[in-house]
Amino acid sequence: MDKPRKSTASDTPSSPVLNPTQSPIVSTKLIPPRSAGRLISRELLQEQMLKARRQRCIVLKGPAGCGKTSTLIAWRQALLPLGFDVAWLTLSADDNELTRFLDYLLASLGQVDPDLVHEATQLEGRGIDSEAVERTVITLVRSIASRGRELVLVLDDLHHLTDVGIHQALQWLIDYAPANLHLALVSRSAVPLSLARLRSQELVLELNLRDLRFTPGESERFLKAQLGDISARDAKLMHELTDGWVAGLQLLAVSRKKNRPLVAATDQTQVRDDQAFAKFFEIEVLSHLSPTDLDLMLLMAVCNRFCASLCAALSGNPDAVRDANALLARLERDNLFLIPVDSAQRETWYRLHPLLRETLLKYFDSRSKAEQQAVHARAWAWFRDHQHLDEAVHHAVMAGDPDAAADLVQQNAETLYAHGDLRMLIELVRLLPVEQVQARVKLRILKARMQLYARDFAACANSLDQLFQDVPESDVHDRFMIAILRASLALQRDDTDAAMTVLPQLLNPPPDSNSVAIGSCANILSWLYMHRGEYEKARQIQLDRPLLLINGEPLVGTTAGSLQGRCMIGLSHALEGQMKQAERVYRDVMHEAAQCGKAGADATYLSAALLGEVLYETNDVDAAFKLLSGWIDILERISIPDSVLRVMQVLWNVQWLAGNHQEALAYVERLDEYAIKLGLERLQAYCLTWQVRWLMILGEHGQAQAKLARLEAIDARHPDAGQSALKEIHILAENARARWQIQQGDLDGALKRIEQLIETCERHRRQLGSVRLLVLSGVIESQRGNPDAARDHVMEALRRGQRFGLLRSLLDAHPDALKLISAIANEETLDPVLAFYVERLQAADVTVPAAPTGKPSPASAGKPLAAGMEPLSEREIEVVRLLAQALPNKKIARALGLSPETVKWHLSHIYSKLGVNSRDEAVARVRDLESQGNPAPQ
Repeated sequence: MDKPRKSTASDTPSSPVLNPTQSPIVSTKLIPPRSAGRLISRELLQEQMLKARRQRCIVLKGPAGCGKTSTLIAWRQALLPLGFDVAWLTLSADDNELTRFLDYLLASLGQVDPDLVHEATQLEGRGIDSEAVERTVITLVRSIASRGRELVLVLDDLHHLTDVGIHQALQWLIDYAPANLHLALVSRSAVPLSLARLRSQELVLELNLRDLRFTPGESERFLKAQLGDISARDAKLMHELTDGWVAGLQLLAVSRKKNRPLVAATDQTQVRDDQAFAKFFEIEVLSHLSPTDLDLMLLMAVCNRFCASLCAALSGNPDAVRDANALLARLERDNLFLIPVDSAQRETWYRLHPLLRETLLKYFDSRSKAEQQAVHARAWAWFRDHQHLDEAVHHAVMAGDPDAAADLVQQNAETLYAHGDLRMLIELVRLLPVEQVQARVKLRILKARMQLYARDFAACANSLDQLFQDVPESDVHDRFMIAILRASLALQRDDTDAAMTVLPQLLNPPPDSNSVAIGSCANILSWLYMHRGEYEKARQIQLDRPLLLINGEPLVGTTAGSLQGRCMIGLSHALEGQMKQAERVYRDVMHEAAQCGKAGADATYLSAALLGEVLYETNDVDAAFKLLSGWIDILERISIPDSVLRVMQVLWNVQWLAGNHQEALAYVERLDEYAIKLGLERLQAYCLTWQVRWLMILGEHGQAQAKLARLEAIDARHPDAGQSALKEIHILAENARARWQIQQGDLDGALKRIEQLIETCERHRRQLGSVRLLVLSGVIESQRGNPDAARDHVMEALRRGQRFGLLRSLLDAHPDALKLISAIANEETLDPVLAFYVERLQAADVTVPAAPTGKPSPASAGKPLAAGMEPLSEREIEVVRLLAQALPNKKIARALGLSPETVKWHLSHIYSKLGVNSRDEAVARVRDLESQGNPAPQ
């Protein structure tokens, strides 16, 4: 196929390789049509809509051409001076896919304020199961609520969306919407959502064709605006012929402009629906166009949007941009159903009115298949050369050239992936025929990568197994990428044994491997070495990376590049107890990742997760909680299990220190749910270990014993963990057994287990673990009546803790830890450095963090329960009553038939209304109210 020459009107250089900054979002769908100058004042309708501006929903339902969009444009213009923000999204049949719809929904809201969608955007594409979508919606509405400004979201042409997953997402958006979010839903057919509750609360305004038809007076004003002058008789006749249907009035006005007089009413065809429109349009408009203009209009209908240079290319004469511009200007001047759309580019983009496009496409479809494919071929070449990749792929497939479409995706895949544009990749793979993906190894690898990204681990494993069988050993680069993906999948499944099976391939990357492969490989190797206690090797892998250049460019800045690798260096320091060094690394990475845009997102979250652990250890607990609590939803969706575990441990420890015991146990339950869902028994073991410990402190010995039995069952399933991460299960089980023995009075047995655990930590150079266990052994020796042994253990823990800058590891080792440390310090003559360190430990222990978990408004924070407080809903009262039974979110959800995410959503509202920060405070506040003789707030 000959490549079309670049037009002088083009604003983007022709190139076969995608500009990595090119957005996959078609911006013209995010702004209303530019037809404000032709709007007719409809006072009664606009007054009705303005009165409803604070309702949850406004629904406009009616056939094409009845004025739904123009009504909303006028409403939007009236809302803006009132301080409302308006997000606009025009939908099409291409958007009837959940991932694509979410992309555009977030993009439309991002037009209003990018901060609104920053967090929700990070969740995009990380799975489209119902839980993931619900989390995205909840994250979004929380951002909208916190912003405060009134926001209207217009969804135009909603009838194109038939996917049940999209309907569920929209239902959540309506159900969870805060008071400042209002939805305007525009559809030709019934809206597929449940609005019964909103109707009962009088929070919805529904308008239909009867409301949208022009009155005789409005028809006359419209026709005068179109024609300049028209007699009352002719205006009345045209109103009767159209019954106030706007598209019919506009079409009759076009005919009148051409000096075609109206015939008698008895002979005139009525134009009141789409069929009559098509027939009348053919007779009165198309038949009077020149063959060139008619052909060009048919070509316009092929594309969802078009500009002059694209029209010229579609005609087969790329140099005819001036002619195309002249035709577009004439069609716009004649109001011939051409909708101009603002664009950030130099050329103006247009859309055809849906009625006109549907009419023209019927004519286009009557052409031969070869003619149709030739037009699509010109479209795909133009979109390719102007770097609109998704539209290029679509038209290449329609042109009967899926090979070219697949080649284009394959050619740009690594660039997109390296720059973090996974959203575009998902969309492109979706556009390709399945057989084209299956016929190309690199696209199959890409698909497996997307499955891993979306956490569809079973599908990813099947894809990789099949690839491993199909790809010959001679294809070293493809085999290397398959090995990396198998190792990455193993890490997501917390299976270091499986990752180790591909270690030989990871150690020998083929020459000329790309930056993504080398970067991913290095990060996996570092992680494996750290779990084996080989911290120097883990660091060296990363330190060697600046020497690796791909096509003369360093790895820095790629998604799998050095930023995440430097996080691995920081983690290796942290595991050895070098907290200060680790903190410096994490903070530097966070700063640099913020400059990389979406390509630095994963590094940002990884460094934040690891920094939170350091902040907690150094007793900056409030900062740790503030850093991590708002990102936990994202981290659960995008991070490896190790990162999620570290974050959860910080969050539940901060809550426990603050005295929010139910909240702390709720975080443990949340991690347990996550671990069970993904089959991560090591993480389950951590949850059970902490539950055993805390339940004993709370005096719940029966529950603690049950948790210990479950932990021991998991331990029994992994007798030969060897050097894998699963060896931690046995360490955790032994720790829990030792604490159980302490509680039972078996101090000798407990001490023996602790001493063995200290040896294990020393062997793997886990300083934090060693210090905690040294303090615990000191407590046991003290209880056994061996003060000298207790002193030796505690003094060694103090020396190490001071050297590494540890605080919480010592204080959290046992409830009596600080008491013992202080007693020994009083009896010893400590050197000034160690004495000052003990003073820091004592000061840290009395610093009780606030650890807020909800986000109460300033007006409600600390507000006493009084008659004037905001009432709890019936469902919120049910949640509070189950909270009082100390049930975790999962059990509350099961009891009420809700999802855990919905329970969390209700909790945030309950905290705000009660002016509290945690489960414990919420239960106490309601009990106080009831003890005073007042009913629960309802």
